Amino acid sequence: MTRLRTERIVIIGAGLGAISAALALAPRPVLMIAPEPPGQGASSAWAQGGVAAAMAATDSAAAHAADTVAAGAGTVDAAIADMVTRAAREHIAELTDLGTPFDRDAQGGYVLSREAAHSAARVVRVKGDQAGRQIMDALIAALARTPSVQVLPGALLTGIEARDGRATGVVIEAAGGSAPVTIEAPAVLLAGGGSGGLWLHTTNPPRIRGQVIGAAARAGAVIADAEFVQFHPTAIASGEDPLPLATEALRGEGAWLVNDNGDRFMTAIHPDAELAPRDIVARAVFAERQAGRHPALDTRAALGASVVERFPAVAEACARAGIDPVQGTIPVAAAAHYHMGGIETDARGRSSLEGLWACGEAASTGLHGANRLASNGLLEALVFARRCAGDILAETPAPAHCPEVEIAFAPGGHAPAPEAVARLRRLMTDHVAVLRDRAGLRRALAGIATLEAEEPAPVFHAMTATATLIAASALSRTESRGGHCRTDHPEPDPAQARRSRLTLDDALSIRATCAATETA
Repeated sequence: MTRLRTERIVIIGAGLGAISAALALAPRPVLMIAPEPPGQGASSAWAQGGVAAAMAATDSAAAHAADTVAAGAGTVDAAIADMVTRAAREHIAELTDLGTPFDRDAQGGYVLSREAAHSAARVVRVKGDQAGRQIMDALIAALARTPSVQVLPGALLTGIEARDGRATGVVIEAAGGSAPVTIEAPAVLLAGGGSGGLWLHTTNPPRIRGQVIGAAARAGAVIADAEFVQFHPTAIASGEDPLPLATEALRGEGAWLVNDNGDRFMTAIHPDAELAPRDIVARAVFAERQAGRHPALDTRAALGASVVERFPAVAEACARAGIDPVQGTIPVAAAAHYHMGGIETDARGRSSLEGLWACGEAASTGLHGANRLASNGLLEALVFARRCAGDILAETPAPAHCPEVEIAFAPGGHAPAPEAVARLRRLMTDHVAVLRDRAGLRRALAGIATLEAEEPAPVFHAMTATATLIAASALSRTESRGGHCRTDHPEPDPAQARRSRLTLDDALSIRATCAATETA
């Protein structure tokens, strides 16, 4: 195995959190590693809704924090929610200064949308559904003007090297397969996304299958809230992989959810109807599809022909699928969208391993609890990217000389078999999705163990590590709360109103018990 040493800070990922951290670290030299160039293949670039921030004179950070705590169903860290929401205005101002073209009204104020479980309109947006793409464009332009950042695209994280409780570097290989390369570094920041691609129906970019979380777990990092996965209720059921998203802002503008009988089924389920918390809406959409009633989003009364101009990403996705949202409805399905769980971090972004930080969807900071409040994801990535950067600068001395890293990947390695990945996604979809029960979770854990034994690729083992942690945490939480719904334990248990924490060794022990009994 090739081994290199750099004094650059290594950042895994090239999305919102990764780029924001690299900019905040400047002029400290950084090596940014990702399978694709900055912004490509990143969930943040696909985000449609926007960034949640209390920008209106009638709103407040305290109200935003209260909504965050309420949506999180009893497991949000209130101090983190207070800190993040207080920082929101400053980050919107900085993104504006970088050139992000947020929607403005005639008086120059920000146009704000109301999304699910928010008590006020506070989602700052761009061209209706273009926030993620436009924010990323502004950040990528800033990155291009930052000579301290070396970008290494076309490389994939396969492991974290750790000794004596400290992360000492990363193991990578070429995205298309190669012999592994170990890069030792003074600090590692993981900002490589979540786990949505572990399910067949997802809104996440194709490569995001929990590898970053799994790599940290395999190195010994504590994983928090792994069982809490948010399924977006209105992915467009077009048959694509991944599924395109029909932003929640459509419902904020008054769009209805209907079934093929024309019934607005959400009005009978929650007083906020279409703007109920995402977990409630997702379960309702899932139930309608299971019952064969074909749920759909109806934008006609609320938006009419303006939907095409005001929400171009939705219009484009509909056009690809031959759907006309002006004349008809948009078929929808619940799809894996955001992992509230991840690498446990403190308020500075530090993981349980020294020398390892995490931000964005790869991290679990305590902000989201059991159910992320709409459009808090981009905000959390922005806030914690800066906090990670500040802490890294405080903890690691600046080098006197730091040349660029030169890597030549040698032939070799082992890419996971597509069939193995497909079988893993099927297991997670069948047993660890919107609705769960003990029998299904045990079957999933036994099946993951079998797949892992059959497929030796290190990156696949990072995927199965995350899948194991999710299923084991879901099996251990014998209640329903937020994004975790157990049909055999349908009610929340006040005694379990706390965050979960698990190491991979803990999860593997649970998995071994399931595998032994399921195959006996």
